[in-house]
Amino acid sequence: MSNYNIKTLQKIESKTKIYLIIIAIILLVLCINNLWYIIPSIILYIGIIFYTIWIYNKRKGELSSYIDELTFTVDSAAKNTLINSPFPLIILETNGNVVWRSSNFNKEFANIGINAYIDDIAKEIELEIKNSTANVDKHVKINDKMYHVIGDYVQIKKKDRRREAQYMIILYFIDVTKEVNLETKYNNSKACMGIIMIDNYEEIIQRIPEDNKPQLVAQIDKVLYEWASETGGLMIKRDRDTFIYVFEQQYLEKMEEEKFSILDKVKEIETEENMPITLSIAISTEGETFYEKYETAHIAIDIALGRGGDQVVIRKDGKYSFFGGTTQELEKRTKVKARVISHTLEELIQKAENVVIMGHMNGDIDSLGSSLGIYRLARTLNKEAYIVNNTYGLTLANFIETLTENEEYKSIIIDKATAIATVTENTLLVVVDTHKKSYVEVAELLDKTEKIVIIDHHRKSEDFIENAILTFHEAYASSAAELVTEIIEYASKGVILEQLEAESLYAGIMMDTKNFTFKTGVRTFEAAAYLRKYGIDIIKVKKWFQSDLESYNVIADIVKNAEIINNSIGISVYNEKDKNANLICAKAADELITISDITASFVLGRMGDKICISGRSIGDINVQVILEKLGGGGHITLAGAQLEGVTMEEARDELIIRINEYFTENGV
Repeated sequence: MSNYNIKTLQKIESKTKIYLIIIAIILLVLCINNLWYIIPSIILYIGIIFYTIWIYNKRKGELSSYIDELTFTVDSAAKNTLINSPFPLIILETNGNVVWRSSNFNKEFANIGINAYIDDIAKEIELEIKNSTANVDKHVKINDKMYHVIGDYVQIKKKDRRREAQYMIILYFIDVTKEVNLETKYNNSKACMGIIMIDNYEEIIQRIPEDNKPQLVAQIDKVLYEWASETGGLMIKRDRDTFIYVFEQQYLEKMEEEKFSILDKVKEIETEENMPITLSIAISTEGETFYEKYETAHIAIDIALGRGGDQVVIRKDGKYSFFGGTTQELEKRTKVKARVISHTLEELIQKAENVVIMGHMNGDIDSLGSSLGIYRLARTLNKEAYIVNNTYGLTLANFIETLTENEEYKSIIIDKATAIATVTENTLLVVVDTHKKSYVEVAELLDKTEKIVIIDHHRKSEDFIENAILTFHEAYASSAAELVTEIIEYASKGVILEQLEAESLYAGIMMDTKNFTFKTGVRTFEAAAYLRKYGIDIIKVKKWFQSDLESYNVIADIVKNAEIINNSIGISVYNEKDKNANLICAKAADELITISDITASFVLGRMGDKICISGRSIGDINVQVILEKLGGGGHITLAGAQLEGVTMEEARDELIIRINEYFTENGV
């Protein structure tokens, strides 16, 4: 008899016992009240017991017969359901052995070598069983059809010393090809929203004669409209240098495969002084409405411009993809923006309760010098101001020593705990020399106030601070110190820098330009000239950058042990655990790039539990794009990254993979 039958009979037996106990209690009460009822009660109770036994046996037989018949019927129905399943069905073991196939399965896959697919599916399911206990639920493509494979499994052999546990699996194959094709067609027909901007429109228009302007504008428009017509999309000119572009998503993949050839097509247009025309393009697939897609595209165009232009930024599935960006950032000749930012920042400072200035982790002279410049602006406006400086490297040690000799600066440099206690809702938080949420000195401060200002010169990354109320982000600038100097220069209320503050700003420009060698423009030298008016002691500034003999020898060894890959990329490793490894690697990369025939250099080092990478280039190779793939960032000629949870060998191998990817993608 089955377990189900036994449990059913046990329930009936349990209820009968309760009834007999109740009857016995009633008869006992009657006998106590009248002794004449004792004998009749005994006879009656014995009769009830015999009757109960007879009824129980009769019901037991009837119930068993009924349950057996029902079980047989259910089993037969289950077997018929399996045999005549409308879906292809297969029973197999996780080792790939097929136990049984339905007739529909054989018909469905009659002309297909299905065994190879079954083996792959069985291996995948066996791996899933080891990792979880979930039922089988997956999509599998077999030839030109897509199947939804669902099923369950049971253990048939337990694990022992000699073998792993084995399972039997029942799988249904449901043809969902039509549904998948319909979904693909629907997704392909979705609208993509694009924004296209001509990066250097004003600069080019200013340099050509008046008669040639309409002709040049017509050439640019023609190239863009012809490109749009290839997709059947709609392009509308919103402004002199801005276009709105709407097209179907099915053409986006082709654009990606072609690496957005439009970037190169517009550069072929001849202009005065042979200045190439460059585009910034943002495309978004996210959003239910056209307006929502336009909003996300607008954020993406800000990122493209913040990364120096001449590139495409795609927002898709919650992630950003980047194409292009292989040319140097163009310096903007107009200083109107700097003046507007300066006046707006003054207003924000005046309305704030106090000002807290914060740079990036392991601060350098550029971040601290910029912080001191903003500090002086705030003090000129009679506002309390503090600089958060929790960590710094060797480059800053000499300057910190000089700084702390002055009593005024001792009280304004605060640590993490003090900063968290100081910042309130009415505090103006100014972030300098970084725009990344994960790279600021104290990330907790970003959540304590909504009044955030960003001043940065690095190419914009995905991890940017989104809720800033004012952003001065110029990728063309040499340094944050250059931008802060312009803010001070154009402040409506005259700001007088202390000599040490001017020297720190000058040192910040010197450091990021490698002594005015890299990323220098007209405005870089104008900012430096402005600072020189404060009587800067150049010898003192140079002493802040001096290295001891031991460090110099370490750098020389790193350069000596460098290897060359792809004929022009120098890679070296600094294996010692050193808290100043990032500085050592940066200096070694600077030295390595000075060697002839080396167009880019990368140096890896250990910094605690992290692997830091410094990248340098003479401009032919974009080290920022390479290190961005490793979570870093920077500029075309100067960039860095930090990796966690990997060994030095793994980090080096991953770097080489990313370098090769860059060469493949850009056809270098």
